[in-house]
Amino acid sequence: MKLRLIAASAALLASGTLHAQSSVTLYGVADVGIEALNRASQGHAPGADGRTVRMSSGNLSGSRWGLRGVEDLGQGLKAVFTLESGFHLDTGSTSGGSRLFDRQALVGLQGEFGSLTLGRQQTPVYDFGITYDPMALSARYSMLSQDRGMAGRANNAIKYTGSFGGLTASALYSFGYGDEGERPGDSRLGREYAFGLGYADGPFSVGAIYDQRLPSTDKSLGRDVKVQRAAIAGSYAIGPVKAFAGYRWAMLQAGTPHSRANLWWAGLGLQATPALSLKGAAYYQDFRDTRADPWLFVASADYALSKRTDAYVNVALAWNRADAGQGVASNLGVNGGDSLYGAPAPFIDGTAKRNQVGAVVGIRHKF
Repeated sequence: MKLRLIAASAALLASGTLHAQSSVTLYGVADVGIEALNRASQGHAPGADGRTVRMSSGNLSGSRWGLRGVEDLGQGLKAVFTLESGFHLDTGSTSGGSRLFDRQALVGLQGEFGSLTLGRQQTPVYDFGITYDPMALSARYSMLSQDRGMAGRANNAIKYTGSFGGLTASALYSFGYGDEGERPGDSRLGREYAFGLGYADGPFSVGAIYDQRLPSTDKSLGRDVKVQRAAIAGSYAIGPVKAFAGYRWAMLQAGTPHSRANLWWAGLGLQATPALSLKGAAYYQDFRDTRADPWLFVASADYALSKRTDAYVNVALAWNRADAGQGVASNLGVNGGDSLYGAPAPFIDGTAKRNQVGAVVGIRHKF
């Protein structure tokens, strides 16, 4: 009897130890609000020209659910995985179309050397934007209104991230970042590689990234179509105030001439009280060879109702500019609208420029 009790106790202890060494976490974000726009014109919002009031999902954070797991392999080595799926809270539909796990689907190893993961995952550009955009790449409203590509994800990707003291380095290579990649006989199609480097010391942080994608290998254009981004930014905190500033260069190489654009931004964040945080940011896009360069101004207030639930209001102004000599005007909306690389659109209905004001009030719960 004693031997049986000892054996049973040993089995229970062993199972408890194994359980402690391996875990799976269910997590998610539910974010929804009401958005009002003063103009629903081309490039600004769907629908006929005029005011729009609608329910919108994923305003501060994309609504999502996910599974995150880790297993201790011993000797400081761990196996990790993440499966993350986005959804629209207003309709209950998935945001990834045919992709179940559209946000992330990866597995890899983690240790003192850093982490090495394979699958669909965020690019170093995305990691950079979350860190140095004053609005943390909020869907409404942020740097994404000027450049959707800053929220980059890549299929078929190998990614390395390592931290060494205050220095963080990352690198990514994708065999085909989109659905058109990994084509037999055309290994360059859909290829992407990116590098990131950051340094943080107390209240100071600085980072830089470079990213290159090959969305096409159409030789009729004379060379591979190439999309490149490079950016540098920094932040500094003084008590409850945090300042941000950054610059992003982008180029689309598809025939001649190449399309280029420079994006500058600056912003402030203030932790006014333990529950109330305030943010403000300005973004300016400089298109090559035209004066039709748009501005975006954003202000945000977020109030924590608890550790997991907060209420917020975001307001934004998209201020468009015209180049009468070229007969073009920028057509930026608070939710985007302009082509990132090409020249702004021709005057719309003879109007040199059309500004837009937007506001969203919502609630977010994290679990």
